[in-house]
Amino acid sequence: MEVLTSRKNPLVRQAAALKEAAARRREGLFLCEGARLCRDAALSGVEIRRCFFTRRAQERYGGYLEPVLAACREGYLVEEHVAQVLSDTKNGQELFCVCVLPRRDPREAPEGPCLVLEDVQDPGNLGTVLRTAEAFGIGEMVLAGSCCDPYSPKALRAGMGAAFRAVPRVAGDAGEAADWLRGHGYRCHGAVPDAGALPIDQVELSWGRHAVFVGNEGNGLRAQTLARMDDRVTIPMAGRAESLNASAAATVLLWEMCRKHGEENHG
Repeated sequence: MEVLTSRKNPLVRQAAALKEAAARRREGLFLCEGARLCRDAALSGVEIRRCFFTRRAQERYGGYLEPVLAACREGYLVEEHVAQVLSDTKNGQELFCVCVLPRRDPREAPEGPCLVLEDVQDPGNLGTVLRTAEAFGIGEMVLAGSCCDPYSPKALRAGMGAAFRAVPRVAGDAGEAADWLRGHGYRCHGAVPDAGALPIDQVELSWGRHAVFVGNEGNGLRAQTLARMDDRVTIPMAGRAESLNASAAATVLLWEMCRKHGEENHG
């Protein structure tokens, strides 16, 4: 197996560049780091172009590396100083893979309850929401407006590989997403921190025909998006906090959709 010893190697430089969103969009690729994430990518059917790992990673994480090497086209040993160029973390595991960005077929009809995120900027929040949605069995998610990239290094770590399996759709804006969902028979609910809105636990979220929209961490949903909603819903709170952050609010909303589904299955 070829050993890469230079930080200036073209393959290394291309992989390192994928830590930036512009390079990911241009190349249609992303960089996955860490033994568990790389293995999850391989086992989830993500197309892996190549992987890089040090001898230390090979010794420590051989069981994780095996399915990655079986799935990828090219594998390279790299020196530790080369791994530092690829890493986005301190004290990383020195195992990386370059993967093809998963895509959803835009002609594929949505199924089940849907969560739409608008302008969510924090990759940690986004990854947490994706991980929670997967845990609750809700696989329909739309990222609208200027949402951050679910395949950024931080979002991937926070999501624990959820974006490999429940690939989010992307919409130019939330209004476009609302029109598309409504065309498939969905009712669209805008989540707001407003005591005058419908309490979410009083909204009948039937499985498969409801979409809840959550906005930016600081500003919430855009006014033009709220104007396109069928109604506005809120999470009742007894404390002094005025609102929840995006990932916390999304978790409550996802649970409510999941809970309704469970009640229907047992009722």
